[in-house]
Amino acid sequence: MKFKKKKIAIIAGAVILSLTLSFIVANKKSSHEEMIGILKELSKRSYSVSNPFNAEVKLVHCDSLLNTPNYKEDVNLLATKAALALKEGKEEESVKVYEDLLKHMDFMSVGEMMPDVAIAYMRQGERSNCMLNHNGSSCVFPIKDGGVHKIRTGSQKAIETYEAILKVHPDDLESKWLLNIAFMTLGGYPEKVPKELLIPNLDADNAYKVKPFTDMAAGLGLNINGRAGGVIIDDFNNDGYLDIVTSGWDPNDPMHYFQNNKNGTFSDLTEQSGLKDITGGLNIQQMDYNNDGNTDIFVLRGAWNTQGYGNQPSSLLRNNGDGTFTDVTIPNGLLYFFPTQTAVWADFNNDGWLDVFIGAENRNNEMDLGGIHTCQLYINNHDGTFKNVTESAHCDIKGFVKGVTSADFNNDGWSDIFISTLDGKKYLLKNKCKPGMAIDFEDVTEKSGIDKNMEGTFATWFYDYNNDGWPDILVNGYSYRTTLGYYAAAEALGTPIQDAGNVFLYRNNHDGTFTNVTKEVGLNKVVFAMGANFGDIDNDGYPDMYFGTGNPDFKSLVPNKMFKNIDGKKFADVTTSSRTGNLQKGHGVAFADLRNTGIQDIYIEMGGAYKGDSYTSSLYVNPGQTNNNWIGVKLEGVKANKAAIGSHIKVTFTENGITRSVYKDVNSGGSFGSSPLRQELGIGQAKSIDEIEIKWAGSQTVQRFKNIAPNQFLHITEGNDHPEVMHLAKLNYKSSQGIPMCMPMTTGLK
Repeated sequence: MKFKKKKIAIIAGAVILSLTLSFIVANKKSSHEEMIGILKELSKRSYSVSNPFNAEVKLVHCDSLLNTPNYKEDVNLLATKAALALKEGKEEESVKVYEDLLKHMDFMSVGEMMPDVAIAYMRQGERSNCMLNHNGSSCVFPIKDGGVHKIRTGSQKAIETYEAILKVHPDDLESKWLLNIAFMTLGGYPEKVPKELLIPNLDADNAYKVKPFTDMAAGLGLNINGRAGGVIIDDFNNDGYLDIVTSGWDPNDPMHYFQNNKNGTFSDLTEQSGLKDITGGLNIQQMDYNNDGNTDIFVLRGAWNTQGYGNQPSSLLRNNGDGTFTDVTIPNGLLYFFPTQTAVWADFNNDGWLDVFIGAENRNNEMDLGGIHTCQLYINNHDGTFKNVTESAHCDIKGFVKGVTSADFNNDGWSDIFISTLDGKKYLLKNKCKPGMAIDFEDVTEKSGIDKNMEGTFATWFYDYNNDGWPDILVNGYSYRTTLGYYAAAEALGTPIQDAGNVFLYRNNHDGTFTNVTKEVGLNKVVFAMGANFGDIDNDGYPDMYFGTGNPDFKSLVPNKMFKNIDGKKFADVTTSSRTGNLQKGHGVAFADLRNTGIQDIYIEMGGAYKGDSYTSSLYVNPGQTNNNWIGVKLEGVKANKAAIGSHIKVTFTENGITRSVYKDVNSGGSFGSSPLRQELGIGQAKSIDEIEIKWAGSQTVQRFKNIAPNQFLHITEGNDHPEVMHLAKLNYKSSQGIPMCMPMTTGLK
C-alpha cells in the first residue's frame, strides 16, 4: 500500500515536472508567455475521459461506443449518454435519450431512472426560460413575476415525473422540493400543488424584511454566462472608481476585466489588459504585493479536481499601472502545482510587505493521482520575490482545505490564521513572531475551543459582528450525504437536521477562546454556502452576509441566502424580501459601493462545475434601505504595506445620544469573493463622526482624526494628519448602450 502511494506521487510529480520543463528550460519567452503556455498544456491534458469534470470528451467516447454493434442498444450506456448530455448543456438531446429509454425498459429500471429524467426536464425548462430568455427575476426564489416560465414544457413534464415518483416514494423529500419549485416556475405555487405534496410557506416572508434588490447585470453588460468562478471589485487603474474582474474554474474559462467608465457604465477591456489568455481560476484575490500603489491579482486554480487534474499553478498577476497585467508567477518564486481555491495575503512578520498563506486541497486518498499536498507560507523578500518558509513556521497543514482567513484575533499586533477544511477539522494558528525573530505559528485550535464541531466547512472569514473590538470567526458548514434539495425540504417541513450546511459563528471571548453562538444568533439554518461575503446593506454599522449556495449536483437547486445583522445580537434571514435567492450555483461574492452613493450593491459569480450548469452572473442593486449615514476610507500605508491590508479601523460616533463604535479591518472580506480594499462603513443616524482611529498594520502606529463629516470618501496616508477628500461623482447605472436604466427606489441616497 505504501509503495502504491509513493508510485502515485512519483507519477504526479513526473507529469508536473515534464509540464514545467516544456515551457521554462532553455526558453526565451516572457514569464507571461510561459504561464500561458503552461495553461494551454493543462487545457489539453484536461481533455481526457479520466477527467471527472470533462463531460465533453466522455460524451464523445460514449457516442463512439454506441456506434459499435456490441453497445448499440446498451441501456446503461444510453443512460450515461443522457446524463453526460445534460452536463454538456444539451438538454434536448438528454431528454430525447431518456424518453426513448423509458419506452423500452422494465418497471424497476424505469423507477430508478425517474429522478434523472425529472431533472433533465427541469434543466430543459431552465435553459429555454432562465438562460435563453433571461431577466432580472429569472430563477430568483421564490419564483414570481418575470421569473415565471413562458415556455412551459420542461417544468410541466418535470411535474408529471415527480408526481409519478412521489406516488411510489411519498417520503422522497428531494423530489418533493423540486416538484414545488417546478410548480413555482409555472406560477402554480401553492394553489396547484397537490395538498399531500405541498411544502407550505416557501413564499412566505420572515418577520424582518428589507427592500428588494434588482439584478441589473444584464443591462450593464456584466452578466457573464460562465461556470463557477471568482470576482474582485476594486480600483485597478487608480481613478477612484471601482472596476470588476472575474474568473472561471475550467482551464478554458477566460478572465474578464470590466473597467468603470465613471458614468454608470462599464467597458470590457479584457483583451487590452493582457488577461484574455490567463484562463482558469475558481477564485481570485487582490493585493499590492510589491508596494507600487497598483492593485495586483492572485488567481487560484485546481480546486475540487481529482486524478491529478487539480495539480495546477496559481498566477500572480502584476498590475503594470497602464491598464495591463503581467503574469510574474515563475520569476517571483510562486510556481507550484497543487489544487487550491483559497489563500490569504497579510503582513505576517510586520515588515511592511505582504506575505501569502495558501490552503492546499489534500484528499489523502491513495486513488487520487494528485499526491499529497501541504499548505504553503511564502514570505515577501521586498523585491517582488517570495521565500517558502512553511516548515520552519510550523504551518504545514495537510487537509482538504477550502477556506483560509487572517486577523489579529488576540489583539497582540500580529496577524493570525484560521483554516477551514472539508475534513471537518478546523485550525487556528497563533502568530508567535516577535520583532527580529523568524516567523512562527502555534496551533491553538484546541485551546481556543473551536475544535468541538467536526462538520466539514468551506468559506470563512474574521469580522467583528457585534462591534466589541475583537474579531470573531464565521465559517460555513458544508457536510452533506445527499442532494441539497433534501435538506431544504426537511428544514421547510420542520424535520430535524443535525449540523447540515449551517453557518457557524464563533464569538471572540477576548481571552484567546471562542464560544459557538450559532444557535443563539439564529444562524442554525440550512445554507450550504460555497462563495460568501459580508457588507452593510443598510449602513447601521453591523455587517450583513450573503451566501452563494450549491454543489455540483444538478438536483441541488437551492436558493442563495441573505442574512441581516440585527444590532450585533441576531441574524434574520431576509432572502425572500431582498429578492436575492438565486436558485443557480453561487460562487464568488463581493459587496461594493459601485455608484459612490454610500449604498453597497452585491455582485455574485454564478454557475456550476459543468458547461451545462453555466449561468449568468448577477449584480444585485440595492435600492437603499434607510437614510443612515456612512463613511468610505481608502488607506495608504508608508511603513505599513501600501494597501494597508490588516490595518484596523475604529469609527466612533454618537447616535441618538448614545456613543458607539464600528470596527473594520482592511481586507477583501470572505475567502471566496473579494470586496474592495477601500472600506465602506455605516454609522447609522449619526450626524458627525467623533473620531476615526487607524492602527496601521505592521508598524502598529496609531492615528486619530476627529470631528469628521459623514457621507464622503477619504484617502488617508499613514503619517499624514490631513485626510484627503476623494471627490467621486455619484453614478446612475446606464445600459451598455448608454441608456439610463430604470432604477429601484433610492431611499437613503446621499
